[in-house]
Amino acid sequence: MSFTDWLLSDLRLPKGIHSKPEPEHPWWRVMCLTGVDYFSTLGYQPGIAFLAAGLLSPVATLVLVLVTLFGALPVYSRVAEASPNGQGSIGMLERLFPQWTGKIFVLTLLGFATTDFVITMTLSAADAAAHLVHNPFMPDSLKHQMTVTLVLLGILGAIFLKGFSEAIGVAVLLVTTYLGLNLIVVAVTLQDILRHPYIVPEWKNALFAQHGNPLAMLGICLVLFPKLALGLSGFETGVVVMPLIEPPNLAARVRNTRKLLFTAAVIMSVFLIATSVVTTLLIPPHEFADGGAANGRALAYLGHKYLGNGFGSLYDLSTILILAFAGASAMAGLLNLIPRYLPRFGMAPEWARASRPLVLVFITVAVLVTILFRANVDAQGGAYATGVLVLMTSGACAVLISVWKKPVRWAFLLIALVFIYTTVLNIYERPEGIKIASVFIGVMIATSVLSRTLRSTELRCHLVQLDAAARALLAEDEDQVIRLIARRPRVETEEALDEVAREVRQLYGLRDDERLYFLEIERGDASEFEETLRVTGGKIGKYAVLRATSSVVANSIAALMIYLEQTTGKLPHGYFQWTEGNPIGNLLRFLILGEGDVAPVVHEVLRRAVADPKHRPVVHVS
Repeated sequence: MSFTDWLLSDLRLPKGIHSKPEPEHPWWRVMCLTGVDYFSTLGYQPGIAFLAAGLLSPVATLVLVLVTLFGALPVYSRVAEASPNGQGSIGMLERLFPQWTGKIFVLTLLGFATTDFVITMTLSAADAAAHLVHNPFMPDSLKHQMTVTLVLLGILGAIFLKGFSEAIGVAVLLVTTYLGLNLIVVAVTLQDILRHPYIVPEWKNALFAQHGNPLAMLGICLVLFPKLALGLSGFETGVVVMPLIEPPNLAARVRNTRKLLFTAAVIMSVFLIATSVVTTLLIPPHEFADGGAANGRALAYLGHKYLGNGFGSLYDLSTILILAFAGASAMAGLLNLIPRYLPRFGMAPEWARASRPLVLVFITVAVLVTILFRANVDAQGGAYATGVLVLMTSGACAVLISVWKKPVRWAFLLIALVFIYTTVLNIYERPEGIKIASVFIGVMIATSVLSRTLRSTELRCHLVQLDAAARALLAEDEDQVIRLIARRPRVETEEALDEVAREVRQLYGLRDDERLYFLEIERGDASEFEETLRVTGGKIGKYAVLRATSSVVANSIAALMIYLEQTTGKLPHGYFQWTEGNPIGNLLRFLILGEGDVAPVVHEVLRRAVADPKHRPVVHVS
């Protein structure tokens, strides 16, 4: 097998997400699958929170928890109800914004989602590297953050190039082990705080000395909240994996998904508050800074300090494994998210249906992002938060639009405003996130336009259906050599059709008794790429007229002609007039509006779709 054959070995798989149903699992097991991304943020969230808020970290984290429980959770409970097959908030917004507006909107959100998932891979790998580098048993020769991070990304890419199937059993083991070890660290450190009653008063006095009164603290927490937004990750993943949740009944699946979201949010909220308290009270501030022993690994620092290097190394190993699996979860999300939308829009090249080329693309991007941020966990927080917050804001806005006519809209309006404020402030304070997302969006739109152009002469109609009237009219042709006169849809009279038919007969030497059919294709949503062509039959006087609606006129005519050749065994003939106007303008009208200079495009679509000229329908142009 050649390298190209190996690289594109799964290109023949159905377009989009897998057509074969995935096995279903209890909701709590699927929660562990989402938890490798969501819960793994405990590896770096306490450190990022302290760098952002200092001694105010526990209070700021409490604000984060309130937003989680009373903002994100209600929003995604509604998203789960609206997208039981895993479309998520992007799918909701696609339905709310039709035609090209919706497509561009989805492409933009996909750019932010790609930012989210790619930074998940790079940030998780960087944090896993930090745990390795700072482990006391790690040889000095291997203590190089950048090198270890790139090696971990390389291993992740190699796993997916070989072939990866999500193992929920592994996720359950990793999540239960990791949460259990975190529980031990939190319990031991809280006991230490209780044994030393002076710790809390000292922290309280220092806090009030810095910030004055509770109102001032609350104001600062609201300003700092976007920097803590990493703790909100995981909700979008929770609805994307809904098809894995049993039972197949959609109403029951929605209920179980809500159980998943609620349980995960509560567990995470408890750990966020507890870990922010113990890390803020027990770790010297300088250890959180870049190069400090607690930078990116605050809980591991406490594990080593209070439970010894043996337990600390076990904690490091557990953290490294769950962070690595978080990167795998992000890669799996990308490999399912991109094919879910882009091929259906015609906005992905053919090789994008194969997993391995996409893996190479995303790993290359992840390596570049890692080098750009120097494998620094703190530096990547802004880009990660931007991706997470934009997706959550889009979800909140989608839910708000869907409930706008209900009394509950005011609550969701407040939630949407909170997320909009958080997103805007995060972008203002950490513009690197929007810069990276803009690059992803720009590349995605550019490649989508190029792909749509290159694929414009594909057949695009995967199925042709004729109603009973159309089939009856075609059956009236005795020799079954179907002759179609392509016409723009318009109000016609029998006299007008008489004149057109007479011109065609004279021009091509057809007998007066040769049956002619008029074909009218009404242009539909030009932003759609693949569709079923449904043809109806009717009559204007003595003339048979076939009508259909399609996103692209020329390709639909070609699809119908191929269908007629296959069903009759005779070559159909199509009769066209040259389109007036500038050829470049006609080309742009075809690419954007689905219409233009129809005849040459029909010929090219037929040429590409039918390799054997003996079976290729005939196109006549005058």
